[in-house]
Parts: sequence; structure tokens; C-alpha cells
Amino acid sequence: MRGLCLAVGLISATLTASAARAEDGYDLWLRYRPLPTAQRPTVRTIAPSADTPTLKIARAELQRGLDGLVGGVATSDGSSILLGTPAGSPAVAALNLPLKGAGEEGYLIRTVGKTTVIAANSDVGVLYGVFHYLRLVQTGQGVDRLDLLSAPKVNHRLLNHWDNLDGHVERGYAGASLWDWWKLPDYTDPRYADYARANASIGINGTVLNNVNAKADSLTAPYIAKAGALADVFRPYGIKVYLSARFSAPIEIGGLKTADPLDPAVRAFWKAKADEIYKVIPDFGGFLVKANSEGQPGPQDYGRTHVDGANMLADAVGPHGGVVMWRAFVYSHEQPDDRAKQGYSEFKPFDGQFRDNVIVQVKNGAIDFQPREPFHPLFGAMPKTNLGMEFQITKEYLGFATHLVYLGPLFEETLKADTYAEGKGSTVAKVVDGTLDNRPLTLMAGVANIGRDRNWSGSQFDQANWYVFGRLAWDPEASTQDIAADWAKMTFSTDPRFVAPTVAMMMGSREAAVDYMTPLGLHHQMGRSHHYGPGPWVTGGPRADWTSVYYAKAGKDGIGFDRTATGSNATAQYAPVVAKRFSDLKTVDEKDLLWFHHLPWTYKLKSGQTLWDGLVTHYSRGVATVDGMGKTWAGLAPYVDPERHEQVADFLVIQRNEAQWWRDASIAYFQTFSGLPLPAGEAPPAHSLEYYEGQSFPYAPGGG
Repeated sequence: MRGLCLAVGLISATLTASAARAEDGYDLWLRYRPLPTAQRPTVRTIAPSADTPTLKIARAELQRGLDGLVGGVATSDGSSILLGTPAGSPAVAALNLPLKGAGEEGYLIRTVGKTTVIAANSDVGVLYGVFHYLRLVQTGQGVDRLDLLSAPKVNHRLLNHWDNLDGHVERGYAGASLWDWWKLPDYTDPRYADYARANASIGINGTVLNNVNAKADSLTAPYIAKAGALADVFRPYGIKVYLSARFSAPIEIGGLKTADPLDPAVRAFWKAKADEIYKVIPDFGGFLVKANSEGQPGPQDYGRTHVDGANMLADAVGPHGGVVMWRAFVYSHEQPDDRAKQGYSEFKPFDGQFRDNVIVQVKNGAIDFQPREPFHPLFGAMPKTNLGMEFQITKEYLGFATHLVYLGPLFEETLKADTYAEGKGSTVAKVVDGTLDNRPLTLMAGVANIGRDRNWSGSQFDQANWYVFGRLAWDPEASTQDIAADWAKMTFSTDPRFVAPTVAMMMGSREAAVDYMTPLGLHHQMGRSHHYGPGPWVTGGPRADWTSVYYAKAGKDGIGFDRTATGSNATAQYAPVVAKRFSDLKTVDEKDLLWFHHLPWTYKLKSGQTLWDGLVTHYSRGVATVDGMGKTWAGLAPYVDPERHEQVADFLVIQRNEAQWWRDASIAYFQTFSGLPLPAGEAPPAHSLEYYEGQSFPYAPGGG
């Protein structure tokens, strides 16, 4: 019996140890697993700090991190960590630290004797500093002698949740909405605090709770109370809540017959609604609005302008310190000559007319979150208006959750693009952070990829896109390769034998997706509506600019959208230097070639290949890169727990198969126009064009 009990005990211990090693991704980049002994810093005691809600969280986070990473704190050498603000801590005040440059949310981490001081002008700044300190520890960087000051360059760093009240997430690939509206406000899931903690760790300070395709119900008293319950959870983490406002709410919930922004009764409705919200949520951030786009109501329904609508709402929330984020993603009911021109055409004339608390929120490109787009021409074109960046973290056009595509290079490519609005060096990043035109109100928003899946984002590597967005919102000029390295170390392993190949794989993954989906400047070649898989043949329907053929313009004469002076002249919306570069075949970057030019299939690329051969080569290169990613990941099994390694490996198989599908379907379709043979050594598509065109996906996730 004694032997049996011992055997059972050993089995139980083995199972427990195995379970402890298993991970599902819930901990994100905040795992705090023990570091190798050589990477562990000197442990320290944590000095007492003020007992505010945020500082209690900061202190608990520091304790949690050190407990996990280095086995706790000790007093062996008399060293300590001091947290606080000069206003709340006499010990911090006595050090007379140079905190002016930290601003309201920044922080200073400095070694003073045997004390590491994490100080800020606000409690949330201290919390951000704690997360930075722990990141240094997690990534194996030295923390024994520190002197660093960090402050955010963008003051509104937001997630936009396209979450509906029924739990469905538009363009969501990580399960149902995180918000359980049915149980709110009486029950707040503990996961809400974990969400806030993760966002605070990367400096995100706001969240829009509901879909831009909004329901007016979100602004009724019961749902305001629900939003208020979330705000209470988020507040100690420095996160404000915002709501998407439906422009027609005065009619739908206000009993009015109009939503005309110049109607006194409509203006009174919005003022009263703002007052009602701020009574429940005193630090409510403001409204996000999608108006007169894709069928959403807006001021143009009444012959008014975007300025009329935005300023009306700005006047309602302004007395409370709120902002209005008015999206520039618009296109008219009339068929335009080029949808890429719509945002610029509708907003540029109003530069300088928006209220000071309005931010025009502009997508990174002029079409719709494509695998690659040139930067939106509005950046640099509205110097008298607050312009904010809208990126898409969820991968609507980039393989959903099962394709490993690190979006850091996409974000960085846009932010580093030079608008030349005020000469060389007028980058998009400088527009976004306000330094180019001295704009005080700045914004970077990301369409969230978060859902109720245990790993939050639908896949392990999609967590990196949430992470890099937050880090870039704090500093739009940061290196996304360095950020990828931090994420890989924190999420998986600090071993250089793991980190180097993983970062290389991440940094090449976006270009691979461009290659197998939309090479050489092609765009919007996805299946209709759900945007899953290839659909270059998509035509018909209610709008030409919802079809793939509208953008590729493939024919016997060639392929590509002429946006030069001989075509739609969209290039004229850029500064002259940029317009000239895009328009000239000698200077346009070939990655944007077919975005701006319609060219014959026999056009010679810089490689010496014909355009047709080059397209095929790019498609195949994308598949080959994904093949290589699979092999790289297989070799990294010793550094990753089996559960997460297996999921990534399985998803890479899906990605490889779908990359091949993209290649073959696209070649089969475009070859009907080129009439040219495949380059030597290139395999023909596995199936006929009719086979690819006949595939249907009525239940693809994340639909609108």
C-alpha cells in the first residue's frame, strides 16, 4: 500500500509539474517566468509608497514580477526600490529629480546609491515606469545602474473595439467580445482587470468599447451604466473609456425627427447626453464617430458638412474635457473615379475649421488596411487640424488569426514615410505626434484584435501586434525590430538561439504576406465581404469599388490602377516631391508600382523580368518564405512549451496551404489576361480557375 501511495504521489507530482509548464498564452508578455541565473539582477526590497489605487497596483506588479523573475526580494545588500511622485512621497520629493521632461504620464528610472527610484509626476506614470523596469529585467538587460527618462510622444493612445452589443466582433478572429454586456454592470469579469493591466504595460491609455458601426442603444442609460462599470475597473490603470456614437441617435433614442447638427433640439440632445454620461463616468474620454461612410448616418444626410457634425459633438463634450474622434474613412454614395481620393477630397477643404478638441482619425492608407498601401495623402495636408493615425491590429486583410504576420514593419513603414509637407523629414510620425505642425492634441488608434479566446488574440503571434502597437503609440519612431525582440524574450525565451531566428521570422512575415497576396502594389484582391482568401475575379454587386476587378483593372493590355495625371490623378493629392516620385516609373518604388500605374504584362522590372514573370516570382517567393517559417519554428521547439509551440506550428501549416492557394488562384486568374507562360521552373496552379472561383465561405468569421 505504501508503495502504491508513493507511486500515485509521484504521478501526481509529475502531472502537476507538467501542468505548470503548459501555457496557453493567457499571460501574454507578462509571464514573469524565472530568468537564467546569469541574467538575474541584484534583488531589492521595495520601499513603502503612498496607498493610492494606482500605486497599490504598481507596487503589487513590481512584487509579482520580481517574485517570478528572480525569486522575490531580499535585503542582503541593503538596496531598495522606491516608487512614487514628489507630491505623494517625501522621499521622492527630497531627491529633487528632474521630472519636468516626464510630463503627465512619463517617468524617470534612476539609480541613486543603492536605491532604484521609479518616479513620475502622476501615479499612472509610476505604474508605466514599473512596467518598463520589469521589461528590462525580463529581457535580460542590466538594471543595477539606470538613468532613463521616458515620456509618451502621443497623448491619446487608444484601442478601438469593433465589438457589438450581441457579443459579435466585426473583423474579430479571437472569439466573442470580451465585454459581457448582459452581466454588466453588476458583474465585472476579473479578466477586465487583466486586460487593463496588459494595456497599461505598453502605455495604452484609452479604449473605445463599441463598434464604429454603432447602435444608438450604447448611449442609453443602462449601457452608460455598463460602460461606467468598466471605467471603474480601468481607471486605476490609467485607461479612459470612450464610446462610438451613432449620428442618428437623436432620432432613435431621443424622440426627435431629425439629427441635423444645426438644429437646436439636436444640439440640446447631445449636450444633455454628454452631461448624462459624465455624471456616471467623470473621466469619460469622448466620442468616436463613423459618419456618411458605408451607409452610416451623418451630417451630409442633411446637407451639412463633417465640420458641422464634429463641432456639434465637440461642443457637447468639450466643457467636460472630452474629445471627438471623427473618422476620415468616407466615400460617397456616388461612384467615384477613384475611391482612394475620397478622404482627401472631403476633408482637405475644411482644414482649420474643426474645434480644438476634434481629432480627424485617418487610416494609414487611403483604401482600407491593405497588406501594403502608400501613406494616406491627408497626412501632411491638414496642418491646422489635429490628425490621428488609425491602424488595424486585427488582420482583416492579412490572414485573420491563423497567418503569422507581424505588423510592426507595416506600421513602421507608414510612420517613417516622408510627406515632404514642410520639406524633407516631414514624416508621418511627426504629423501623428504633433511636432510637425505644433498640434497639441495627438492620437494613435488601433482596431483591436482582442476577444474572449484564452490567448486573447486568436493566436500566439497576434499578441505581438497588440504589443507593437502600444509601444509605437508611446514612441512612433521606435524600432519595430527591437520591439519584436523584447516581445519574443518576454513571451517565450531570452535565449539568443531562440530570439534571433524568431525576430528574423517576424520581421520578414509581412513582406511574405504581401508577396503571396498583393505583390507589386496590387490591392483589395480578397474575397468579397468576408475578405478571406483570394478573389481577384470578384465583380458586380452594389458598388464597383467593393470589387477586386475595380482595383486590379486587369486586361489584355496589362494590370494596375493608373493614379497619375493620365488616370485618376490621385498622385496630385501628395506634396509635389512625393507626387513626382510616385508618378515617374523611374523613381516609384516597385512595391507601389501597380498602385499608381497600369502597365503592360511585358513591362520590364528593375530585375530584368517582365511584369508577368515578376508577379509570379513574388507569389512563389511568398509561399517559399512561409515554408521557411515553418522549418524555423520546428527547430525552436526546445525553447517553447509544447502547447504553444504546437498551436503555432499548426497555424503555420494553415498559412502555408493558404499561401499556396493565394498563389495558384491569382496566377490562374491573371494568366487569362496575360496569355503568357509561367517562368521556367514555376509549377502551374494545382486546380483550374473554375475550381478557385467556385469556392464559397458563407460562415467566415469576423464578418460585418
